[in-house]
Amino acid sequence: MKQKRAVAINDISCIGKCSLTVALPIISSLGIECAVLPTALLSAHTAFEGFTFCDLTHQIQPIADHWSKRGERFDTIYSGYLGSIEQIELVEDFIDRFKGDDTTVVIDPVLGDHGRLYTNFNEIFPKEMRKLCARADIITPNLTEAAFLTGREYVGEGYSEEYIKELLCELSKLGAKKIILTGVTFDEKRLGVACYDSLTGEYTYYQGERIESMFHGTGDVWASSFAAAYTKGYEFAKAAQIATDFTVKCIKATVDDKDEHWYGVKFECCLPEFCKEYA
Repeated sequence: MKQKRAVAINDISCIGKCSLTVALPIISSLGIECAVLPTALLSAHTAFEGFTFCDLTHQIQPIADHWSKRGERFDTIYSGYLGSIEQIELVEDFIDRFKGDDTTVVIDPVLGDHGRLYTNFNEIFPKEMRKLCARADIITPNLTEAAFLTGREYVGEGYSEEYIKELLCELSKLGAKKIILTGVTFDEKRLGVACYDSLTGEYTYYQGERIESMFHGTGDVWASSFAAAYTKGYEFAKAAQIATDFTVKCIKATVDDKDEHWYGVKFECCLPEFCKEYA
């Protein structure tokens, strides 16, 4: 059987368990070849004091040119954090060049959280991210990102199922046919995702256990495990469920060790079971 192949587009934070250092092992664990297109190199992620940063924007085009000459192809193109409008434009071009008839484009439109844009983004950035989302088959925004992408008012809690459905419909108008809204909760004990397949008109919800704890990189864990499961062949909503369950397990494996692992979850400890169950 031909091995599935994905490319993950993100930065490399050498310490901190996020971005490509999460995506590569998680996607590979399901038997999928994972190529990487690094957008920046950091000594550690931004929660670490004194981290170093090297912008790799100038390398994206040459890498794509080399791959194009070789005729490289991918079953999945998965894009995460992008640090500039120029990088968004380069990823748009990459998708145009490498998306085949059987390629799925998964975009995690990283913009912000808790109703605010991340500090290095301005109000123009969401407008450019909308253009990238238009090239996607699947997008996976959180509630904050959904609000900025659609121009709707951010509602962080106390929302209704009808509000979530309206938000999912608005997001589908950007171009992607399948939408997953992350960080959705309807009670104090459960937290999960809302999915919308505009091709079938089907809405599905999946709620995992809500754990009152914050670790960096859990969004990357979720998106990477979703991309892995979907590439492996699991149905859309099932892949979202797999990613939610895996992320909860990673948090549970870490929650009693906040002093040593404040910077990221122990996803490595959970990979053997993940691989055994879904590879």
